Amino acid sequence: MDFGPLNLLPTTTSAASDFGRILFHSPAAVLKPQSSRDISLLLSFLSGSSLSKVTVAARGAGHSIHGQAQALDGIVVEMCSLPAEIEFYKGGDGEISYADVSGGVMWIDLLEQSLKLGLAPRSWTDYLYLTVGGTLSNAGISGQTFKHGPQISNVLQLEVVTGRGEIVTCSPSKDADLFNAVLGGLGQFGIITRARIMLQEAPQKVKWVRAFYDDFSTFTKDQELLVSMPDLVDYVEGFIVLNEQSLHSSSVAFPANVNFNPDFGTKNSPKIYYCIEFAVHDYQHTNTNVEQASFQVVEVISRQMSHMVSQLYSVEVSYFDFLNRVRMEEMSLRSIGLWEVQHPWLNMFVPKTGINDFRDLLMGNISPDSFEGLILIYPLLRDKWDTNTSVVLPDSGSMDRVMYVVGILRSANPEGGCSHHCLQELLRRHRSIADTAGVRLGAKQYLAHHPTPSAWHRHFGRRWERFSERKTRFDPLRILGPGQGIFPRRDDDNAA
Repeated sequence: MDFGPLNLLPTTTSAASDFGRILFHSPAAVLKPQSSRDISLLLSFLSGSSLSKVTVAARGAGHSIHGQAQALDGIVVEMCSLPAEIEFYKGGDGEISYADVSGGVMWIDLLEQSLKLGLAPRSWTDYLYLTVGGTLSNAGISGQTFKHGPQISNVLQLEVVTGRGEIVTCSPSKDADLFNAVLGGLGQFGIITRARIMLQEAPQKVKWVRAFYDDFSTFTKDQELLVSMPDLVDYVEGFIVLNEQSLHSSSVAFPANVNFNPDFGTKNSPKIYYCIEFAVHDYQHTNTNVEQASFQVVEVISRQMSHMVSQLYSVEVSYFDFLNRVRMEEMSLRSIGLWEVQHPWLNMFVPKTGINDFRDLLMGNISPDSFEGLILIYPLLRDKWDTNTSVVLPDSGSMDRVMYVVGILRSANPEGGCSHHCLQELLRRHRSIADTAGVRLGAKQYLAHHPTPSAWHRHFGRRWERFSERKTRFDPLRILGPGQGIFPRRDDDNAA
């Protein structure tokens, strides 16, 4: 196939795979761009050619689950090939500090470089070995989201190559529709080649706290208490403790002696526990007894909580180690061959009014004694999200400020006995959970995967018309993001 002046390379194994290890769709070729112009040349060429079925997917760190960054018989753009450029602006009093970052830069690299200036981004993901462009194409969430919003709420400007091949610098005040479209846009409208990320003063240390619960309602009540105190609390997450494995794996990076030895009951009558994780920043300013101050803050907070007696643990770690905590868990899993396995993950945004019912639905579809992985659950605040972006949240009919994210982060190891049939059954159960929660509770998938365009239409609901119009405007030939399965290319698209 002739692609004109473009220097395309043969396909690679990585271009046909991802973290999920569920789908393997090989592209016809790979582009390793050295500049935004290389990507522009590719998309301009395809927009003006008769290659009506050739599609393009941008691939960052390959952390997708269901082939979202793959392009069957198309072209994969390896974003990590872009020069890893990071430029900083450190604002004075009352001014905003920011970093201009290439879309292929990983968040871990931005963290390491910004800390040298005493700065850091405000909003994170739990795992930092992801690209800036990749997370901004979804949302980017972690325990700081309740306070600062998702990563897409902390962007000042973008450089984007649209599906037409145009290189556009956009912001909330310039080409705002494109800016909002690509943030959380699942790669459908353009490829993010550069981003201006808001920075804040970085703390030196973090007081990291965990508290255990044996009642779900008390657990969620305390989580909502914590997110109501943004002046004191800097991070809030939580997880379900189903069995010894989930207790151990979630404690790998937490460097404290946790003396929690719960009775998990029996297979027929399991006992479930919950853990809240929160953090308080230590800035270590001159003439301040920081250790005492942060300890006092934790004391003030914990006195208002209703955790199990004597089941609150705290430890102080460096800010870098805290943010990079999942890397330690990754290394532990790699050491026993359980990192590069199948990951049939499911992430859901759940309205506050439905979180108890979602917990019951979830428990009815898993076996606590044999579950391998982690189930995250923590609150977010709606008013920290910009509804002009492409992200889909549950409808706010009840006007609750709080909603929840639930991440079912399970592993399926073929060598551990999970056959193809086992994997398909896990995927079926997750599909059932997502469909049921969507209909009954108004929940929405995050990092969504839907089997058909009509299912995507239902996912977007009343937002579909705007999403579709943006596609027509910025990628009329439906070249971009084929792995999502939202806009399949038609034979007559080249006539658009």
